[in-house]
Amino acid sequence: MTDLPMQGRVALITGSGCGIGLATARRLAADGCCIVLADIDEAVAQSAARDLEAEGYRALGLACDAGNRDDVERVIEATVAEFGQLDIVFNNAGIMGRTAPLWELEDSDWDEVVRVNLSSMFYVCRAAIAHMRKRGSGSIVNMASIAGKEGTPNLVPYSVTKAGIIALTKALGKEVIRDGIRVNCVAPAVIETPLLDQLPQEAIDVMLSKAPMGRFGTSDEVAAVVHFLASDDASFITANCFDVSGGRATY
Repeated sequence: MTDLPMQGRVALITGSGCGIGLATARRLAADGCCIVLADIDEAVAQSAARDLEAEGYRALGLACDAGNRDDVERVIEATVAEFGQLDIVFNNAGIMGRTAPLWELEDSDWDEVVRVNLSSMFYVCRAAIAHMRKRGSGSIVNMASIAGKEGTPNLVPYSVTKAGIIALTKALGKEVIRDGIRVNCVAPAVIETPLLDQLPQEAIDVMLSKAPMGRFGTSDEVAAVVHFLASDDASFITANCFDVSGGRATY
């Protein structure tokens, strides 16, 4: 593994127990990264880490509620304590929230989606950058969504938080551009992940009808874009949003 292009780098991935997070973990590990899998379900995170280790990779599974500041800081400190550095962050944790028109939503519906989807990005970026600035290098990739560009009816909190992630990415990317840190985000359309289990079938059918390719994307297809943005191949790319939408995105 000595000739791998990302040999020895350390990647932290939130929401990494399954779907896009796990697919990205596998791709980065195959390129030489040490992987920290952080997930709200500790058993899932540790199981994924054991699977990677069984394949010959270095991995650590940790429990983390990404919307909790103390949890985030603990996980990042544990990452640096275990591997000595932090080079890559994939901010992937998120929830869809309740599907309902705005006037039927409770304060708690709004608060929880904002906490898990947007506050988590702030907490993780802030804690990670404290270490990356000392080293003068790093790459952060945030998980946005086509909903942050189009707005999805009956998913107002989700759409708003995803739009906020795009804005956070652009602003932060410009703040740390001279610190050797790059910050980008990906905005997938509908991807075949467990998040779809939170939606009624009629909502899924409407989403599929909007896909020019006539299908949903896969976790591996998104992971390929995240991997590129985390790698040196994207060394001149920062403060940008990359669509993974099968032709659906128009701007």
